[in-house]
Amino acid sequence: MLFHAITIFLSAFLLFQVQPMIAKMILPWFGGTAAVWATCLLFFQAVLLAGYAYAHGLVRRLPPSRQWMLHAALLVAALFILPVTPDEAWKPVDPTAPAWRILAVLGATIGLPYFLLSTTGPLVQAWYVQKHPGGIPYRLFALSNLGSMLALLSYPPLIEPNLTLGRQSFVWSIGFGVFALLCAYTGWLSRAPAPAAAQEMAEPVETAPAPTRGLMALWVALAAAASMLLMTVTSHMSMDVAPIPFLWVLPLALYLLTFIIAFDADGWYRRPVFLGLLPVAFGIMCWLLMSDPTERPEMKAVIALFAIAFFLACMVCHGELARLKPHPAHLTVFYFMISLGGALGGVFVALIAPAAFNAYYEFPIAIVFCVLVVLATLYVDKESVFRRELLGWPSIGVVTLASLITGVNARIVRDMVTGNMVVVRNFYGEMSVRQYGDLYEWDSYRTLVHGAINHGEQYTHPARRREPAAYYCKDAGIALAVNARPIGVPQKIAVIGLGTGTLAAYARPGDLYRFYEINPLVENIANDYFTYLKDTEAVTEIVLGDARLSLEREAPQGYDVIAVDAFSSDSIPVHLLTIEAMRLYKKHLKEDGILGVHISNRYVDLEPVVARAAAELGRRAWMITTQDNDDGSCYGTNWVLLTAREELLETDEFRLNGREAVPPSNMRLWTDDYSNVFRVMQ
Repeated sequence: MLFHAITIFLSAFLLFQVQPMIAKMILPWFGGTAAVWATCLLFFQAVLLAGYAYAHGLVRRLPPSRQWMLHAALLVAALFILPVTPDEAWKPVDPTAPAWRILAVLGATIGLPYFLLSTTGPLVQAWYVQKHPGGIPYRLFALSNLGSMLALLSYPPLIEPNLTLGRQSFVWSIGFGVFALLCAYTGWLSRAPAPAAAQEMAEPVETAPAPTRGLMALWVALAAAASMLLMTVTSHMSMDVAPIPFLWVLPLALYLLTFIIAFDADGWYRRPVFLGLLPVAFGIMCWLLMSDPTERPEMKAVIALFAIAFFLACMVCHGELARLKPHPAHLTVFYFMISLGGALGGVFVALIAPAAFNAYYEFPIAIVFCVLVVLATLYVDKESVFRRELLGWPSIGVVTLASLITGVNARIVRDMVTGNMVVVRNFYGEMSVRQYGDLYEWDSYRTLVHGAINHGEQYTHPARRREPAAYYCKDAGIALAVNARPIGVPQKIAVIGLGTGTLAAYARPGDLYRFYEINPLVENIANDYFTYLKDTEAVTEIVLGDARLSLEREAPQGYDVIAVDAFSSDSIPVHLLTIEAMRLYKKHLKEDGILGVHISNRYVDLEPVVARAAAELGRRAWMITTQDNDDGSCYGTNWVLLTAREELLETDEFRLNGREAVPPSNMRLWTDDYSNVFRVMQ
């Protein structure tokens, strides 16, 4: 059993180490949005399903000796794909249909190695049962999940801060080579079971009843419910904080931990305890979904609450799966159904929901679906009180709680769209526009909200439509940068992140304002619901696509100012803050130009990151912080301005409103190959 255990543990470790690594590699190509990780999760689940189907078919249709030969041949073929580094030819040319391109680049880069790693758990467990009839393989499943969880937990604190992505790929590829040798040797050991063992192998198949279709459907539903919660919780936290490995890893590690606890031993899952805590878990999730982002607890508390609630919900789903596990003779079909449920949950969240819904409905839908699946599980269990006394007080209480949770989530869905002029979404997130006050009242205004964060405002009274508001008021750092040029001297301005187009309010005749925007829906909203672009005196252009990729394709533009403000909700655009990105901006700026980086954020302190890059470029970094004004029309902002114009920073306007931004001595430079958001979290 030793080689079986080592092979399964190593395969699971490699399987989950490569997930945050490859996702981080391709994240900059697709705008750094949180949806990249959701699509990656879908790929991982789909390939896992294919791997489990392969293992099931291999065990059922081929004798052990041929199983080993075929699998060994595929392992050798996978070695020729190494190292796992995505080819830059896969970079997208336009921002449409990014999900399918992400799936394609993942398939081309890690498809076969990941597929073979995903087959290992059920296949090697089946080999163990073939070699040792009567053995209990489910602890190997728990060991597999332990390896997966350790891989995930080690990535943010150990791997990401200490190894560049290139080094990570190299080390992982060596690990895969070791795994291939181990797996082939384990298959060779299991290729010929003893005659007595072979005779015993037939007995469990005959005596163990095959699972019914209803039972298999319940396996799929329980797995799908946990998968939907995994993806929605991860997406929600990534949108509100940042699409970074730490926030990818935490929910996935808890997801695996519940598998370990549920399948390691029957006594770990205490059904009355976890079922009793499930309404509390869903209550926490609903409260966080309904609350105003500005009124929530601090970031650590929000993450902790989501983690606790998610753990309890997954513990019920996986605990019930463990209660319903079949005889080891049917373990491959059991694992296949679990992976099928995971893949279906992923397809719903990553592909169906963004195309079918205009708002982020999938989180409340996932909660209600989980409630319904748990009710179905209790109903089919002949030993449960819910089944024995369908009209008894326990059953009435359970149904009442389920109805209450369903009703609260229906209200959450309703509130997502109520009162808005428009609510739209796509791969890049959800956006809504809301009007406050009558259109022609002096203080009336409308807002653009991306995710949970206000991304721009405009007064709607005709006399105030050109008045900048929100993050772009006249004392904001970027406003000082734009107004630094003498009147009458035309400027060429680049803005990364269109929003409502507020910066165009500062334009003068003869100016050119070019906006770089990855999300086509933002362009539609800025033109249809706001008038900054229509009212401006400048010539305006909108370049659709990721700003870095667009700038890489352009000749030097000679911009006077480049403003970087491309947040998605509160999620930070890591790939727009690396030294490679900063050098690209420098290439497109005039020698005396100004780079303004908007770093206002509830959770992450980006000042040291930008200041470190400025020092590397030989530029001064000037931090300008403003506060909310009394009437609420201007928000407190943090802008860091990078420039070589020493005399500009010595003027009263800059000197009195800002300060030097100096990076800590131990602050490591962010590159495309290295970044560590975990370190700069507040």
